Amino acid sequence: MSIAIRSLTVLYDAGCSLCVHLRGWLLRQPQLVPLRLVPAGSAEARRRYPELDHARTMREITVIGDRGQIYSGQAAWIVCLWALAEHRPKAHWLATEAGAPFVRVTMLAAARYREAIGAGRAGAGGAGAGGAGADAGSGGMGTAPCGDRCSVPD
Repeated sequence: MSIAIRSLTVLYDAGCSLCVHLRGWLLRQPQLVPLRLVPAGSAEARRRYPELDHARTMREITVIGDRGQIYSGQAAWIVCLWALAEHRPKAHWLATEAGAPFVRVTMLAAARYREAIGAGRAGAGGAGAGGAGADAGSGGMGTAPCGDRCSVPD
């Protein structure tokens, strides 16, 4: 017997312009399952989910179901799409063996984009981890302002 998910909380990097853009996109979509978007590493995230590794949530997208289910990485991206009325069929396909490579490529492309945005501003400083800023140039990998938060796990 499966238990229905009634809501999902998406922890996103509020210091990353790409993450902030995707947050806005998610909120504009018709939702079958309500999404609550909370900055990763924020006081609210720590209060709501004290058991989480909050440093990890800054490196990897994390989604929490209303019954305590935790999704990260590729599963988190898929469950976000699954919650959206227009994208649920695609989420079902992406969760298959045939769809998995597309999720991985999308995550790599997002990481590369964040790297490119951050690489040009490495000397300019960046938004604080989990901060509320949405500086258009924040994000990146390695020496970029967001450190390793943009990396895709192997």
